[in-house]
Amino acid sequence: MPDLSRITVDPDICHGKPCVRHMRWPVEVILDMVSSGMQIDEIVADHPELEPEDIIASLHYARLLVSGEPVRQVA
Repeated sequence: MPDLSRITVDPDICHGKPCVRHMRWPVEVILDMVSSGMQIDEIVADHPELEPEDIIASLHYARLLVSGEPVRQVA
């Protein structure tokens, strides 16, 4: 199970959008990179502050949102 604690929501960061580890990396930007065809290793190589687990957590978070399942672990 991906670690959803990597996805954080803070009203002072990116207007409260879900982000990766309190950084200014909104989940939607991660999803844009993946949907454009970038592989996890390419994203991490281009943005070394991100970790593969951040990408996986972002994908899992998005899946939970569209499935209607509760998203409880987001801090």
